[in-house]
Amino acid sequence: MKVLNYQEVEDILFGCTIMGTGGGGSLKDGITAVKNAFDKDKSFQMLEFKEIEDNKYYVNPYYCGSINPEVDEDKTEEAHNQESELEIAIRGLEEYMGTEFQGLISVEYGGGNTGQCMAAAAMLGKVIVDADAAGRAVPELQFSTYSVTGQPIFPFAVATKYGDIAIFTQVASDERAEALARHMAVATDNLVGIADHPIKGFDLKKSVIPNALSFAQKVGEARRKAIEVGDNPIDAILKATKGKLLCEGIVTGENTHWDIKDGFTTGEIGIDGMNSFEKRKYKIWYRNENMIIWEDEHVKMTCPDLICVVNLSDGYPITNPNCNKGDKVAVFGVEAHKIWKSKKGLNLLNPNFFGFDNIDIVDISNIE
Repeated sequence: MKVLNYQEVEDILFGCTIMGTGGGGSLKDGITAVKNAFDKDKSFQMLEFKEIEDNKYYVNPYYCGSINPEVDEDKTEEAHNQESELEIAIRGLEEYMGTEFQGLISVEYGGGNTGQCMAAAAMLGKVIVDADAAGRAVPELQFSTYSVTGQPIFPFAVATKYGDIAIFTQVASDERAEALARHMAVATDNLVGIADHPIKGFDLKKSVIPNALSFAQKVGEARRKAIEVGDNPIDAILKATKGKLLCEGIVTGENTHWDIKDGFTTGEIGIDGMNSFEKRKYKIWYRNENMIIWEDEHVKMTCPDLICVVNLSDGYPITNPNCNKGDKVAVFGVEAHKIWKSKKGLNLLNPNFFGFDNIDIVDISNIE
């Protein structure tokens, strides 16, 4: 068990956002939630993977919905004076199951969802487990390591900012769970809190990515320390993630657009290459998260590997749809966890799912 200080938590959130493939919620909102918990003298306790207890219950809380562009005005203060949707969902599921969850697990990398999960753990006096159920951010509930390993999503709770709680005792599939939760999000300003996959430690240890938060912390720390000593933060991030630089360039207005449809933020980012990528054009397609990148009309890389976008000068992670015309960015790829390279993982998360029937998976290993 490790008690985290604020800097350690911030490094984790930056690392999760860097590897969040453009999604996973707002880093600013995650940091706000964490600061609120620290201000209330709450303790952030991270449970080492080897410390998971076989007969204790654990649960995954997160937000489901879409991301709007970030604005300077802070509209989160009022919400943090009361229980968050995640806390409401967790308590509701505990009451239904007649049990108490020992710890919470991050369901995906992301400054928002990981930060809110860690804050909820602190506020409820629970531990955060050093693990993650995706190792990237993902747009739908069925895209999790639980789905790959066959762990049921139910029972699960969905809570709104109004205090509504729905308990789903059973669903036909993870895809049905996604559809039901997404409809509730659409009816509630595109955002609901969910607590799902209640699971005992024995099964948990076989179903998630171990030591994922510790890894994210090293990535966030590498970026921060590079800036502090005047080194190149992009180089530091690439070294920490063992990533590959896909391009450097300037975001164009011509091919950059987004929309919210059916509870998802869907769009494209156009980039004109610069430096060693000059005279090449790039396009990223995302559905909440970056899924495909093209170079001069040729597919360069696809999901499930990670396509990550950061500010070129300081490595600050950019979430969708916050790439704007004129932004100078670096785009890099990171290999997905091996669980996504299994037959079931590749059949689950691939370009075909998103309607690109003519695009096969292009692995990062194909990039020199």
